Amino acid sequence: MKKFKIAVLASTKGTDLQAIIDRIKDGTVDYELSIVLSNKKNAYALQRAKSEGYKAIFVDPKNKTREQFDEEMKNILVEEGVDLVVLVGYMRILSAPFVNHFKDRIINVHPALIPKYCGKNFFDANVHEAVIKNKEKETGMTIHFINEQVDAGPIIIQKKCKVSPDDTPETLKAKVQELEKHWYPIVIQWIADGKVKVPTS
Repeated sequence: MKKFKIAVLASTKGTDLQAIIDRIKDGTVDYELSIVLSNKKNAYALQRAKSEGYKAIFVDPKNKTREQFDEEMKNILVEEGVDLVVLVGYMRILSAPFVNHFKDRIINVHPALIPKYCGKNFFDANVHEAVIKNKEKETGMTIHFINEQVDAGPIIIQKKCKVSPDDTPETLKAKVQELEKHWYPIVIQWIADGKVKVPTS
């Protein structure tokens, strides 16, 4: 039986990618990481993947429209026979043709409890700074499907953590990342097993 194949799109360090790789290698999940793609030549996520023996490719966005760049990525993913596209700190907004081609087959993890602190202006440290500034008592992470609106696709799961009075953006990020690293590999397995259904509008 053909194994469920995922691809990871990453722009940064790939902390959650490492968690996925670790779960694949220790056998607690049963899917295959086919390829890692990045729009950043020096993204540590590429190095992580290569050092673990996975195919990892830099796709150069220079002098390309968003649609042209996404078309190039789409062709690579189609050639790989990918079943699910997993975003891990991917710092580009996907074009409508790309999203539509992989409709209901792209997921993202966002470091906040959507609909709070999401959208174009909320990413990485910005999210945690805003949570602290607004004196929130709790925060967390959201794993959701991608649609054509930023951070607006159907939510699969949310997990919370407490915000302590002495938390900094760095300590809060670490707390949220622990949730991400635990749950992201699990949610991918749920999808591989057909346990997650996208709500129909």
